[in-house]
Amino acid sequence: MVQYASPALDLSFSALSDATRRGIIDQLGRADASVTSLADKFQMTLTGMKKHIGVLERAGLVVTQKVGRVRTCKLGTGGLKAEAAWIEVHRKLFEERFDALDEIISEMKREKDNGSAS
Repeated sequence: MVQYASPALDLSFSALSDATRRGIIDQLGRADASVTSLADKFQMTLTGMKKHIGVLERAGLVVTQKVGRVRTCKLGTGGLKAEAAWIEVHRKLFEERFDALDEIISEMKREKDNGSAS
């Protein structure tokens, strides 16, 4: 079996597979936030939130900066461009296949209608 390796996409999609991490991305899209405030907002322990932030950081979706005793999180600079491009390519493939299937079904219906009209 052929394996297609894209470690960056693997990390991103894995990170985004969790609802809490998607919520963190949504929250940081509105404003930067401290790890503590995110933990409070999502009603979880600081340790749990740090783990989620770590996954998002490894994927490049979030960056953190420590100033004094506060660690602030913000969205990564890359955004989701590579992920969106991958999805768009595959969306187009699906669309083309469904269009071809629609054409086959339409042709079958026309043949059936022509056959019953005789």
